[in-house]
Amino acid sequence: MPVLSEVLAALDALWPPERAASWDAVGTVCGDPDAGVRRVLFAVDPVQEIADEAVRLGADLLVTHHPLYLRGTTTVAAGTFKGRVVHTLIKNDIALHVAHTNADTADPGVSDALAGALDLRVLGPLVPDATDTHGRRGLGRVCELPHPMTLAEFGPYAAARLPATAQGVRIAGDGDRTIRTVAVSGGSGDSLFDDVRAAGVDAFLTADLRHHPASEATQRSGPALLDAAHWATEWPWCEQAAAQLDEISDRHGWNLRTHVSRTVTDPWTAHAASDARTTPTNTTGAPR
Repeated sequence: MPVLSEVLAALDALWPPERAASWDAVGTVCGDPDAGVRRVLFAVDPVQEIADEAVRLGADLLVTHHPLYLRGTTTVAAGTFKGRVVHTLIKNDIALHVAHTNADTADPGVSDALAGALDLRVLGPLVPDATDTHGRRGLGRVCELPHPMTLAEFGPYAAARLPATAQGVRIAGDGDRTIRTVAVSGGSGDSLFDDVRAAGVDAFLTADLRHHPASEATQRSGPALLDAAHWATEWPWCEQAAAQLDEISDRHGWNLRTHVSRTVTDPWTAHAASDARTTPTNTTGAPR
C-alpha cells in the first residue's frame, strides 16, 4: 500500500503544479504525507456533499478539479462552509488534492476527456503550450465529428453524451448549418473566441458563455455556439483521471481502488422553459 506522498508524486507527474496558471491554487490542501492510501475518489467540486461521499466510501484521498480556496483564506473554521469541508476531511483522515488549470492543459487533459465523451477525434490543442515541443499540450482542443451533422442534430447529440444537468445545452446559430469541426474547452471558454475564430471551426462547445461575448461572436458570423453546464463539461475528466491513476497503481503494484463521484454538483437544480405568450410584442401584436 502506498503512502500519500507517493500517490501525490504520481499525480504531480500527471499534472505538474508549475504548469498551473499564476492565479490558480492547485496541489494538496490537507493530508498526512505518511498516511496510507487505499481508496481514491475523484470529483469536480470540493463541496460538502462530496466530502460526505468520501467519508461514506472510506476514501483516503479526494482529488478534485476545482480548488477549495482559490482566492486564499484566513480561516478554516467549521462555521464556514469551506472550513466545514476541511474539518470533515481531516476528522476522517481524508487528504484533498486539486488539479485545475494544470489538468486543463495536460496531455491528456480536461478537453481531451470532453472530446472523448462526445466521440470526437482530437486534431490538436486550441491554444498550444509553447513549451511543448510535441504540440499536444495546451488549452482546449480542435476536433472532428465522427460524421457531419447539422447544428440542429449536433446539439441533442452533445446533450445526450454529457452528464444530465438542469441547463442542458444552449445553442446559438443556424440549425441547418453543417458541422464538421468543433473546438471544445471544458469549463468557462468565452475568453477563447479569438482562438476559436482563428481555428476556423464550424462550432465551439464550452460552458459559461456570457451574453455580450456570445452576442458579439454570433454577429461576426463566426462558429455556432454550444453552451453546456460548467460541471458537465469537466466531469468526464474525473473518469479519465481515475483511469490514469489505475494504470499507475497497476504498474507499481499499489492495488489502489479508484472511484468517480456521480453526485451532480452543478449549482443549478431546475429549468423552467420560457412561455411564448410572454414574448414582448409591438403595437401591431407581432413579436418585437
